[in-house]
Amino acid sequence: MKALNARTAPKSSAPERIIQFGEGNFLRAFVDWIIYNMNQKTDFNSSVVVVQPIDKGMVEWLNGQDCLYHVNLQGRQNGKPVNELTRIDVISRALNPYSQNSAFMALADQPEIRFVISNTTEAGIAFDPNCKFTDAPASSYPGKLTQLLYRRFQTFKGDPKKGLIIMPCELIFLNGHHLKECIYQYIELWKDDFGKDYAKFKNWFTKYCYVCATLVDRIVPGFPRKEIAQIQKKVCYADNLVVQAEIFHLWVIEKPENMSIAQLRKEFPAEKAGLHVLIAESEKPYHERKVTLLNGPHTVLSPVAYLSGINIVRDALHHPVVGKYIKKVQYDELMQTLNLPMAELQQFAADVLERFDNPYVDHQVTSIMLNSFPKYETRDLPGVKVYLQRKGELPKGLVMGLAAIITYYKGGKRADGAEIVPNDAPEIMQMLTDLWATGDTQRVAEGVLAAENIWKENLNQTVPGLTALVKQYLDLIQQKGMLEAVKSIL
Repeated sequence: MKALNARTAPKSSAPERIIQFGEGNFLRAFVDWIIYNMNQKTDFNSSVVVVQPIDKGMVEWLNGQDCLYHVNLQGRQNGKPVNELTRIDVISRALNPYSQNSAFMALADQPEIRFVISNTTEAGIAFDPNCKFTDAPASSYPGKLTQLLYRRFQTFKGDPKKGLIIMPCELIFLNGHHLKECIYQYIELWKDDFGKDYAKFKNWFTKYCYVCATLVDRIVPGFPRKEIAQIQKKVCYADNLVVQAEIFHLWVIEKPENMSIAQLRKEFPAEKAGLHVLIAESEKPYHERKVTLLNGPHTVLSPVAYLSGINIVRDALHHPVVGKYIKKVQYDELMQTLNLPMAELQQFAADVLERFDNPYVDHQVTSIMLNSFPKYETRDLPGVKVYLQRKGELPKGLVMGLAAIITYYKGGKRADGAEIVPNDAPEIMQMLTDLWATGDTQRVAEGVLAAENIWKENLNQTVPGLTALVKQYLDLIQQKGMLEAVKSIL
């Protein structure tokens, strides 16, 4: 079997137009795969320079394969199973700024550089007041980026055409807004270092750099340990950087204040390449759609499925009772609380169910159950309130899901003898243990709904009828079991 590198496999050459902070599985299976497709299907003609955001990383591995690797996409598309392999060749080189700082900073001097993309984990977009302008490099990602931007400002003497389009992919809402704020904080922190350039640099960044908030969505399990020998045999290369991901992808890019949608689409023609990349006025409705229609059903289907004797998400979807429950929550309840066009919501919901039905991933429902109460608070409780407001009654499926979570946190064993092992913050676990010890479902319902450390309010008082319905469903589950309780609301 051949080693994978530029001598054994063809590698395209294109101008370096993108700096990418992050070399992990997600960016390689999502952003770099998207750029590969843009290069193939449009005149984008760009390559990526990868920058390792922390001292220890994978750039040596990447450079060892001349930045070539395969993406293995798996899942269901239009009802049919898909399992495909694509060799990605868009990364030109990978740098470690901690050992190659001059090469890293020199990226700012390359006239064709236009984009900065990042995924430095949720903790990566943070301001560290201990960073110094003279650090080589600054420890934080926003600090490194500010150093790079100032060098570019200096090199091109504040040329308006040499600003950068910055698209963070960190999994926090309004990631671009947070990143922009951090950059302004560094500009203020280092104003003495900038001297007479301070005001001009700040103005150049404000007017001619374009920071976008984005929403990314693709499940990326990562390196396929179980199937790696089979994959390497299929591609005929000893590729040690294969990354596995689901077929579904979505990238919503919110246009920056100082650039039009048309201009951003022209510069970043992903939609033209037929990719599921939306350049929009605001990412907020799409963020709400994802949290509500993907994460929301996950949070309630997991305890309902597990207590019904089902362990895998895909099996829950095909179950004659729990499958109907999932669709009830998805279509009849949560979808009715959103404000996007119904056809768009229905298409997204159908895509979500195809993702749940992935034949290649055995997604354990228990893996979704960690910290279920905080998840319910952010993903499902808003839907409960909006549904009540719009329909004049509580959504039975979502309330049944809450009763299932409360029952799951009782612990013990389910009907087939499988152990129920809830996992949450110690104070939440203790509260549930104490409440269930009373043997009184009224006290259990009232106690959970009164927990302001979870809900930030007392739901007994703020959501009319919720206490009574939760108690009713807790009693039903205790008396008849989870499956019969679910049947009663379908």
